[in-house]
Amino acid sequence: MFPTIIVKYFIRISFLLFSCFFPVNKKKVTFASYRSEKLEGNLLYVYNQLERRNCHFACRFHFKKYNNSILGKLNYFLHMVKASYALATSRLFIIDDFYFPIYVIKPRKGTDIVQLWHAAGAFKKFGLSTINKSFGPSEDYLRHVKIHSNYSKVYVSSKTVIPHYAEAFDMSKEKIYPLGVPRTDFFFNNDIKEEITKKFNVDFSQFKHKKLILYAPTFRGRSHYQEKFTSPIDISKFKAMLGHDYALIIHLHPYMRSGLYIEEKDKDFAFQVEGQFTIEELLILADVLITDYSSVIFDYSLLCRPIVFFSTDLEEYIKERDFYFDFLTCIPGPLFTEIESLAKWLKEGQYDMKLVSDFRNFFFDDLDGKASERIVNHMLMDNPSNINT
Repeated sequence: MFPTIIVKYFIRISFLLFSCFFPVNKKKVTFASYRSEKLEGNLLYVYNQLERRNCHFACRFHFKKYNNSILGKLNYFLHMVKASYALATSRLFIIDDFYFPIYVIKPRKGTDIVQLWHAAGAFKKFGLSTINKSFGPSEDYLRHVKIHSNYSKVYVSSKTVIPHYAEAFDMSKEKIYPLGVPRTDFFFNNDIKEEITKKFNVDFSQFKHKKLILYAPTFRGRSHYQEKFTSPIDISKFKAMLGHDYALIIHLHPYMRSGLYIEEKDKDFAFQVEGQFTIEELLILADVLITDYSSVIFDYSLLCRPIVFFSTDLEEYIKERDFYFDFLTCIPGPLFTEIESLAKWLKEGQYDMKLVSDFRNFFFDDLDGKASERIVNHMLMDNPSNINT
């Protein structure tokens, strides 16, 4: 806790000094994230929407993935000092996840801090909904750092999830707007779908004409790292059960450290994707999605394709983190705890697609691929001078 307090006050002092010497730039928009080293996801879609407008914004980018080494921690510290300058001088400061410097300063008048939370819907509990759970923050930590504070605006997928985000961020419902999730615009672009399929068939020709199963397990760690991932699915056994008509594509959360090993004899059946395709692209390609508790189910529901759940630790996960809705009655597909029954379900193909469409319609108010446009319009609405000057 002591290092956190030191960093907190260093950022706060840096922010105050920058605020004294530099004004808020009405044209400056900063995009920041700890999730990636590059512009992607919700931030990319909002940036692209801003670029389409002849508004001459000065866009800046602060991306840094956490590295637990000594040098990594030093670089991370320097990144946060730079972030304090950006916070002091930006008209819009846009994030997609937890972002420490925001929670230890008092934002300047004229700055909006916008949270474009990376996950759609409301599934696993997060933020202040997880206080004192093993996954969440302790009350002692919150006395020093009020996480998820200082957001001016939060954008979500539907009216039904507003109360859960208000709880997670301890903020007024009136500041949470159900205008959509920017990156889901991707799923309404048919031209992109064709391009991705062609690229996949070239890069992974061994899987062409096979039924593609995407396995995307949830992140199980704390903060920005976790122990190495060990698949609960026996890949060799799964291959033997499904036969040659299927292929298993595996995608891990960006914070997860891969310890996944695929035997040489199984590489004609299973492959872990590490950067070749984004998770959104893989969802487009997949015929079926397997997960345990990942929020990618919301994105995939937009495609109205089968979703199935495989997990052997539901009770433990509920104790560790819990859900906003009753898991078993909410999920848009069956839950299996043994790969024999999972393989049987996949091969029989008796999928209840009404579960998927009902789930999609509950968690998305708009199904038009225009979330980015709506959100940017709303962000700029309060300050027409940003558009015309």
